[in-house]
Amino acid sequence: MLFNIITGLFCVLNSPWDIMLPIILAVLGIAVGAVLMPVIYRLIKKKKLNDANEQANAIIQEAITKSKELHKAEVLASKEEALKIKTDLDKEIKERRAEIQRSEQRVAQREDNLSKKEDLLDKKLESVEQSKVNLSQKEAEIDSLKAEIVASRDNLLAEIEKAAAMTKDEARNHLINQYRDEAKKDAAKYVREIEANAKEEADRKAKEIVVSAIQRCAVDHSSESTVSVVSLPNDDMKGRIIGREGRNIRALENATGVDLIIDDTPEAVVLSGFDPIRREIARITLEKLIADGRIHPARIEEVAEKTKKEIEAQIKEAGENAIYEAGVFGIHSDLVKILGRLKYRTSYGQNVLKHSLEVSALAGLLASELGADVNICKRAGLLHDIGKAVDHEVEGTHISIGVDLAKKYKESSAVIHCIAAHHNDIEPATLEAVLVQVADAISGARPGARRESLDNYVKRLEKLESIANAYPGVDKSFAIQAGREVRIIVKPEVVDDNATVFMAKEIAKQIETEMEYPGQIKVNVIRETRSVEYAK
Repeated sequence: MLFNIITGLFCVLNSPWDIMLPIILAVLGIAVGAVLMPVIYRLIKKKKLNDANEQANAIIQEAITKSKELHKAEVLASKEEALKIKTDLDKEIKERRAEIQRSEQRVAQREDNLSKKEDLLDKKLESVEQSKVNLSQKEAEIDSLKAEIVASRDNLLAEIEKAAAMTKDEARNHLINQYRDEAKKDAAKYVREIEANAKEEADRKAKEIVVSAIQRCAVDHSSESTVSVVSLPNDDMKGRIIGREGRNIRALENATGVDLIIDDTPEAVVLSGFDPIRREIARITLEKLIADGRIHPARIEEVAEKTKKEIEAQIKEAGENAIYEAGVFGIHSDLVKILGRLKYRTSYGQNVLKHSLEVSALAGLLASELGADVNICKRAGLLHDIGKAVDHEVEGTHISIGVDLAKKYKESSAVIHCIAAHHNDIEPATLEAVLVQVADAISGARPGARRESLDNYVKRLEKLESIANAYPGVDKSFAIQAGREVRIIVKPEVVDDNATVFMAKEIAKQIETEMEYPGQIKVNVIRETRSVEYAK
């Protein structure tokens, strides 16, 4: 570089002065700059290094200051935590001390109570000992009195035997023989009177006894099923029956007049309604729709209309078959249709149309045996429950409705009276009315004819046992054989053998008075005496 500068100077020196002067000044400036540049660079670098050291020292000093502050804060927090723990411990110690003091007080109180109870027990023991002493004295007095009484009784018996000129055993036997003879005479007299009366009124009494004996079986009944269950092939069918937004189920309810109940019951829907014919129409319609698979409002209405016509034809056919089977003719055609509706009516699980046919047959048989009018009994027996066919549509009891229907279709007054009296709404005035009532009771009361509700069954059994248990001397009583027998076990030390006979009769009379029941109830009173001894 210096060579270049010198070379440049020689070149300048050979130039004119006015050109040479500026060049010389420039060259000198460059040379001075080249000499001073490293010095200036070193000065600047040293300055930056000093500034960096100062900043580093300031940062270190600041960090030291912050660390001291953080240390102080941590120390302060630790002291506060230690103080809080100490305070909690002091509080817990105080509570435990207080609890210990309360426990000590309770223990002391219990000790005092025990001491008082011990004192009271000592006093009671003293009282018991004194009572024992008094009791021993009284027992001695009683023994003395017994001895005096026995002696007095022996003296009295001796005086009586002396006065009567016979011993005690002879007097007892004399009285027994006397009363036995009198009882035999009275019994023979009553037997002769009963036989005479029976012979005089044999025909009339026989009829009345047979009728009244069977008439006791008469019981009221009024119950029917109000739901039908339709089985489904699968649970997916429930959605199809409901339809979009429920249109299918609404169409089915409107077409049949019954309510469809679709719940969680698997593969089944329930049809609910008081009209049995509508329920039957709805059941058959739904089964047809399920079998066909096409379920929509138009199809539902079409199938329901066809099913109604089929049911109407079946009702008419059922009424005509019932008339021919019963052997009753000349009934109005409209009344025949109403009679056929009973095919779909049940009472306690018993089909009402079959029940009516059975009553007609029974009434006819009873009438032929007792000399009553067979035709009236059979006709009235067939029509006695005709009101049940429309009792859900017409206001009133099935008896009043049946009477109105019989009057409307020109039935005889004798048949109308039998219908009106078959549940004792009015007093039976003819033998035929009683026979229809009896036949109705026999048909309903025979085994397997009807189902009895669980509540009524339990109440009847409880009533039987409560009547028996109310008599003095009864130890236990059991209603058995579905309430057809009540077995009563008496206490032998209270009730003797003769009293069991009267107890059985009284209980039977009370059952007849206070209860209603089918058939008859057997009252069985048992008295058992046991003597036990051990051979050693």
